[in-house]
Amino acid sequence: MSKTIAVIPGDGIGPEIMTATLRVLDALDCGLSYDTVEAGMIALEKHGDLLPKATLDAIAKHEVALKGPLTTPVGGGFTSINVTLRRHFDLYANVRPAISFPGTKARYENIDIITVRENTEGAYLAEGQTLSEDGEVATSMIRNTRKGSARIVRYAFEMAVKKGRKKVTAVHKANIIKTASGLFLNVAREIAKEYPQIEFNEMIVDNACMQLVMRPEQFDVIVTTNLFGDILSDLCAGLVGGLGLAPGDNIGEHAAIFEAVHGSAPDIAGKGVANPCALLLAAADMLDHLGMVDKGTKLRQAIRDTMANDRDHVTPDLGGKGSTQSFGEAIVKRVKA
Repeated sequence: MSKTIAVIPGDGIGPEIMTATLRVLDALDCGLSYDTVEAGMIALEKHGDLLPKATLDAIAKHEVALKGPLTTPVGGGFTSINVTLRRHFDLYANVRPAISFPGTKARYENIDIITVRENTEGAYLAEGQTLSEDGEVATSMIRNTRKGSARIVRYAFEMAVKKGRKKVTAVHKANIIKTASGLFLNVAREIAKEYPQIEFNEMIVDNACMQLVMRPEQFDVIVTTNLFGDILSDLCAGLVGGLGLAPGDNIGEHAAIFEAVHGSAPDIAGKGVANPCALLLAAADMLDHLGMVDKGTKLRQAIRDTMANDRDHVTPDLGGKGSTQSFGEAIVKRVKA
């Protein structure tokens, strides 16, 4: 199989972790070619645009992109690049796996939770935002639709079936936000009936936060709305050692963008110590998406084995003495073995 993907190296540590990730993908012999395009601060400096048309065209053409962290300038009326990409390509499903890896000093050891977050509506639509003239009252609407709720819940159940998962938990606040959250919960209940082989559970968001910290083993797949999904997926990342191990998959009907969830970390850019794991795990998810599930599984296992056995080569954030390059090369050796 040969396939071209759009590659967006990103800002800060982005180019460093992208270089390491592409070396690993090449070692896996996936038959991938790379169309490298720019976004973020580097694109603004070169082209006067955070998200050039050529970048959007490349993603549309190849339908799959691997993206490093991007910086959106603070202030000045700049819209989040990630939000723009999600809206432009209608990437309605944000899939965030949280999986335990050895040697992370995380509080738990056997976490395997996938958060499926609605990515295009809810509180993050930022519709109807107003601030009273005296600056005393701020208003913003939450808008959920039946279509948006249905497609994210159905995505979660279909993914559960495909991946052999046993349970889907819908997280909501329908007891208080009776319309917007209530609609989501009612749709989830309706769709759950179509998947009798999958256990369905529903949980109020504040209780879900407590339960995730106290008994995370009870969760398998979580499906929820935009704001709750953003918060819960970061909470889940904290259970396994932080955002350095957090990939994010943004899936739509016509495009998919796989990314490291963490920021561009300008404070360590150029020092060669950035952990490439989040982007490598996003690449593994991308391989699954492209039908190369065996390659994705092999990559995850190589990361796991490297973290367990090659401690000198892992990056300082994981307690090692290695660099971005040495970490990547250690993983390359394992995928070639």
